[in-house]
Amino acid sequence: MTFRIDHSSRLPLHFQVEELMRKLIELPKYQSGQFLPGEVELAKKLGVSRNTIRQATNKLEYEGLIVRKKGYGTKVAENSMNTQLDNWHSFTQEMNEKGISYANYLIKAELVECDEKVAAFFNIPIKKEVVKLSRLRGDKNGPFVYFESFFHPRIGISLSEDFSEPLYKLLEEKYQTPVTLSQERIKARPASDITSKILKIKKGDPVLIRERFVSGPGEKPVEYNIGFYIAEKFTYSIEIRR
Repeated sequence: MTFRIDHSSRLPLHFQVEELMRKLIELPKYQSGQFLPGEVELAKKLGVSRNTIRQATNKLEYEGLIVRKKGYGTKVAENSMNTQLDNWHSFTQEMNEKGISYANYLIKAELVECDEKVAAFFNIPIKKEVVKLSRLRGDKNGPFVYFESFFHPRIGISLSEDFSEPLYKLLEEKYQTPVTLSQERIKARPASDITSKILKIKKGDPVLIRERFVSGPGEKPVEYNIGFYIAEKFTYSIEIRR
């Protein structure tokens, strides 16, 4: 592969580095477990700063494609899978299409300082204020999923919106921000103190954690979303055709 970037291009350097890294981790030697080149080596080879390299590798790490081992280096994540779905919806649209009645137990929008993960995905400074939307949803028997969504500041989404309506329809029609790509990570974990209290389950009960890195045209980041589902009430199905 050609391992260089175009310093005269209008594309941001970190985006070019990220695209190169995505190709690099597909090479057989790295898929088989060899450590990736270090930040210093990559920075020298590409003529960019270490911070630019770190921005790109942070994104891949948060997508679960690479893992860092302190004191050793960075490797391709074992059995990693990055699934891109060509048909996906907000929770409201999913429930409406299935004819499932649901209830909103909590909807809260507020300004918060973003943490490292959100900042890396949005490519903004840590602690910059972003809109956070918290939603607790379920059925007549009680809540079964808790969502936290963070929105890129450039969207300008208002805290006073009616967030009980379909979210992606709102973003597209009112804020001219269509979403086109959702990169997802799903893992099972025992419920923590906080999660168990929110979902009204026992600490240690199984929950499914679903992270969404949502982007629009040109893969511009739009939303970071994390959902905590009561495991026994949620099945995630993927249909793959060959």
